[in-house]
Amino acid sequence: MLILTRRAGESLHLGDTIKITVFSIQGKQVKLGIHVPDDIVVYRGEIYLRVEEENRQALLAEKTDLLAAAELWHGKK
Repeated sequence: MLILTRRAGESLHLGDTIKITVFSIQGKQVKLGIHVPDDIVVYRGEIYLRVEEENRQALLAEKTDLLAAAELWHGKK
């Protein structure tokens, strides 16, 4: 993990297409502006973790459904 110190008004660039600017710092909160291309999805950390978990659950359900369908298919022979 790269750790940088930035002041309000300062920014950093990730490659040629992503720019992060510190807008303000108030107590324990930092307000960031993030400029990213339209084809890049940005999630807050807690939302990203929820999406990952839902994707894992969906994958498990798909495997279970596929196995159940295979058992039904083989049972019809």
